[in-house]
Amino acid sequence: MDAAPTSTTLAGPPGRPSKGWHRFANPGRFLRLTDRLLPWLWGLALVALVGGGLWGLVWSPPDWQQGETVRILYVHVPMAWLAMGGYVALGALSVISLVWRHPLADIAARELSPVGALVGALCLASGSIWGRPMWGTWWVWDARLTSVLVLFFFWAGHAALSRAFEDPERGGRAAAILALAGLVNLPIVKFSVDWWNTLHQPASVTRLAAPGLHVDILYPLLACTVAFSLLFAAVVLARVRAAVMERRVRSLEMAAARRLDTAS
Repeated sequence: MDAAPTSTTLAGPPGRPSKGWHRFANPGRFLRLTDRLLPWLWGLALVALVGGGLWGLVWSPPDWQQGETVRILYVHVPMAWLAMGGYVALGALSVISLVWRHPLADIAARELSPVGALVGALCLASGSIWGRPMWGTWWVWDARLTSVLVLFFFWAGHAALSRAFEDPERGGRAAAILALAGLVNLPIVKFSVDWWNTLHQPASVTRLAAPGLHVDILYPLLACTVAFSLLFAAVVLARVRAAVMERRVRSLEMAAARRLDTAS
């Protein structure tokens, strides 16, 4: 089962040497790698989620102004970071797909975007829940919230467009172009609180010299971020693995059907 694929679907451009990331175009090699990696990733994610969740939601103190509602921070902020960081990964996969035509890049981008869209939706939902007691409203059309909503639309648009064509390659190319266009929105999301007056607070954690959060809140926030990041990586890698296996089985079925047609 670990032999080279019988179809060029995952084999990459003909004649290209199997070097660098192109060696993972061999589905057998990729599946062997994920066989070893995924159990550790799931285990680390579970341990980190339990530890980070207890630290943030149970053991950390309430905020002196926001009280217990500050605990939404431990979900909302990691979701926001993952929505942005994941989109950077989507942009990188799109470049690899368009420039080098790496077969796994299309598959990875296709499986990444639904997870990214879910993360973006959780960011918006948790922010809305947090905004209601803090701002007195569920939603305002300020720069930060609107740009994050646009980011969610790019995530969802990529997920839909990559599946909108019968030919996966056409869908992958169209979705990759859309993903690259969406990269323009990331600086707007990041610097919107600096460029415009918004209800959203400015950066608190990325000011490394003087972070705006007390360590009693900062450390569990970072722990929750690591936990959600590990879970995000595990889910995406598991989806990519399942997609590779599905394409490989389909390729073997098509090869078997061709042999039967030839024999008959």
